[in-house]
Amino acid sequence: MNDELNRRQKNYILMRSIRDYGMGILFLAIGLIIFFSKKFLNREILDDEPLLRYMVLIIFTLYGGFRIYRGYAKQYYGKDD
Repeated sequence: MNDELNRRQKNYILMRSIRDYGMGILFLAIGLIIFFSKKFLNREILDDEPLLRYMVLIIFTLYGGFRIYRGYAKQYYGKDD
């Protein structure tokens, strides 16, 4: 039974890690699209408010980096595991 629990925990950790990597890459990609929107889309996203554009860019980039770090750290069960 203990092996089954360990196998389940390992599968859960792998699934969460892959999801965190994927979501982190997605958020970083959205941040980059916002940053390079003039080049990619031939127009600026949120062009009326450049401060809002940069705030959204920073939030998406930081959160994407956090999700990638969380996928790398794989600390889903606490410090004991």
